[in-house]
Amino acid sequence: MKIVNIVGARPNFMKIAPLMEAYRAHPQIEAVLVHTGQHYDERMSDLFFRQLGIPKPTINLGIGSGSHAVQTAEVMKAFERVVLDVRPDAVLVVGDVNSTIACGLVAVKLGVRLIHVEAGLRSGDRTMPEEINRILTDAISDQLFCTEQAGVDNLLREGQNPARIHLVGNVMIDTLLKNLDRAQASTILSDIGIESGDYAVLTLHRPSNVDDPAVLRGLFQAIAAIQRELPVVFPIHPRTRARFADLGMALGGSELPNVRGIDPVGYLDFLKLMAHARVVLTDSGGIQEETTILKVPCLTLRENTERPITAQVGSNRVVGTSPDRILAAFRRLMDGDGPACGTPPLWDGRAAERIVDIIAAEHAPAMAAG
Repeated sequence: MKIVNIVGARPNFMKIAPLMEAYRAHPQIEAVLVHTGQHYDERMSDLFFRQLGIPKPTINLGIGSGSHAVQTAEVMKAFERVVLDVRPDAVLVVGDVNSTIACGLVAVKLGVRLIHVEAGLRSGDRTMPEEINRILTDAISDQLFCTEQAGVDNLLREGQNPARIHLVGNVMIDTLLKNLDRAQASTILSDIGIESGDYAVLTLHRPSNVDDPAVLRGLFQAIAAIQRELPVVFPIHPRTRARFADLGMALGGSELPNVRGIDPVGYLDFLKLMAHARVVLTDSGGIQEETTILKVPCLTLRENTERPITAQVGSNRVVGTSPDRILAAFRRLMDGDGPACGTPPLWDGRAAERIVDIIAAEHAPAMAAG
């Protein structure tokens, strides 16, 4: 039984790592790893592979950056050749990046079973490219593995066959729990001169936040107020840094003297930063999940979330992009009015094991018949 597993961008790396490990318990499965190269620089790709123990990809497509249309098309063209040459029994995709839908489309059009890990998540916001990728990938998948009950409910509402849907937990949390002790050995706090529990972490990358000058100015206003009360560590992508510069917002300058703009860091360093933060402010989906397990308050700088369990039982609060709302939520946290910090069901570090066990069991009859 041969499964081609797709990894393309930074969020995928933490999701694929525990799956590649779980395959080892099933010697009848040949796991082929294909890296599309959607994220390709040393910090965003190679470093994560080394830190997470992900085996070297069998195939690297080396696609690189481009518009959504160009990137998706280039992945499809390159991956079609892989499927024709490798002839897998199934293709497994994770998450919601362009590589996910691109490889999924190629697989099903060539008659190969498609498996989607992290299925069913919905923000309700179709202006997000990731939302389109999620909806389309789920619509064409043969097996759908969900991180939370909301994902199951969304898929059933969309008419999916219940037999295809499995609630298994969260593979990102598998990776976090496995690596938390290693992350504690990171020296990132002393390296940048901050004290545990006495700083905020900020991440911004969504186009709706960083490409809209009015929204970015509002976020700047909120950040400027927060950094007067608490130092802010901001691992910042060069593209986001350029947007700040375009609007005359200098990190570490007179208006933001307590914002530490640093280059993107590796997984273990960033996990240490989150684990010891007083609060995390983000527009990322995965960070909402990670802070929930770390029991660190998270303010999500968006109007919606595709991961509602993090706000229902976890440490996440969706506060939007209004400076007033952000600051009100921040000050409640500083006054000790923090959110509840429960743990979502099945977020126990064994999601990948459940997924591979189900794949092996469901594919075995078909293989035997073949």
